[in-house]
Amino acid sequence: MSIDGHPLAYLLHCRGWSANDYLTRLGTVHQQLGYGPIARDRKRVTRWTRGGVTPDLHAQKAMAVLHGIPEYEITARPWPEWLKLACVQDRYLLTAEWTPATTIELLDRVATAGGAAMDRRGFLVVTGITPILAGVATAEPATAQSHGRRIGASVPTLFEESLAILRRQDDQLGSGQVHATARAQLQLIVRTLKTTSYTEDIGRRLHGTAAEAARICAWTAYDSGHHGVAEEYYLAALRAAASAADPVVTANTMAFWAVMRYSTGDPRGASHLVADALERAARIGSPTMTAMLYARLARAHARAGEVRASEHALDSAFDTYDRARDRSPDEEPDCVYWVNLGELHMLAGSCALNLGRPAEALTHFTAASADLLDAYHEEEFPRGAAIYLARESEARVALGDLDGAVDTAHRAVDYMGGVSSARGTSSLTDLRTRLTAHAAVPVVRDFLAQTA
Repeated sequence: MSIDGHPLAYLLHCRGWSANDYLTRLGTVHQQLGYGPIARDRKRVTRWTRGGVTPDLHAQKAMAVLHGIPEYEITARPWPEWLKLACVQDRYLLTAEWTPATTIELLDRVATAGGAAMDRRGFLVVTGITPILAGVATAEPATAQSHGRRIGASVPTLFEESLAILRRQDDQLGSGQVHATARAQLQLIVRTLKTTSYTEDIGRRLHGTAAEAARICAWTAYDSGHHGVAEEYYLAALRAAASAADPVVTANTMAFWAVMRYSTGDPRGASHLVADALERAARIGSPTMTAMLYARLARAHARAGEVRASEHALDSAFDTYDRARDRSPDEEPDCVYWVNLGELHMLAGSCALNLGRPAEALTHFTAASADLLDAYHEEEFPRGAAIYLARESEARVALGDLDGAVDTAHRAVDYMGGVSSARGTSSLTDLRTRLTAHAAVPVVRDFLAQTA
């Protein structure tokens, strides 16, 4: 069942119910509420899930009771958005208090359930970002723990080093091969949080590593096409980051979650996440991280079609990065190791493409690898290179440069070889679809035949 399907169709699929089964159950509740019988016409369900028909209010109230959703959600969220709450594996992620004890409990839940969860495709957990940001702002920080074997600073240091390696393995190998390792690392961190004793400082560092491990789990789940699972990990990661009281891991988690939000139809929510992260960046003092955040903000605005806001954010990104170029890598957080001038040009090219400016996009894409001092290193980021090259090829198609488009497309295909990434594969599939319109041109026809 695709995550892009209708939530009612998803629920029927998960429970193994036919349309008649569902109407029978719904009809029982409908009568119990005093609304009388409901017609058991299976076409009614089809009209709800495929025909764009909204059930009447009484039917929606019966559905809410049937699926255990509070009635107020019907008016708080439009149909069928409120029904997606029934598709969420664990709504406790949304409603639990923001305390260290709850954070550990939720981290344990997502780390334990994550393997099985990757086999399903749910819906996005969060329909509004603002309550989550409010939770981060009011969260209680981690405290010392006095039971279990005493551990010192070397333990979180080892976790931090392992996570730095995982980040880079994801670049080279792709999400499909890294997710399980990240989840195992998260489970080990959670076990350490639960069974050892430590000072307040060590406890906060452990929560910070748990946040980053969950963030990697979220990113790799998203990159593998499991958006609902990814969002559960992002929620857990933000809770852990808040308990760590660590602005770096909090801002980084928000930045990566924003990528998924603007890529799945919520650029406004992405903007809220990045705006909050930028406020934290002022305390971090990292020009590289700040530049990255402005670039993410530009992407969100571009996805929303907001030209001037996107341009302004990009100008801020490039201006801020100029202050970072003379700094040593040791002066910047390790989590932004991948950010350089070439990457900013790639993001700027993607913004231009979203805004219907292929010539401007191509200028940025070519500048990304032409800058000899601070270029985008395609061999170090094969998945990213494949995605960006697919976008460059798309720009060339729009400009009528089919020879250049095909040459670039071949390079994209080469970089995806051996890398596990649903996002990368999807980018190449979308590119092939665009090229199909020009299949009469020999060079395009040959490419389509070779990559079929």
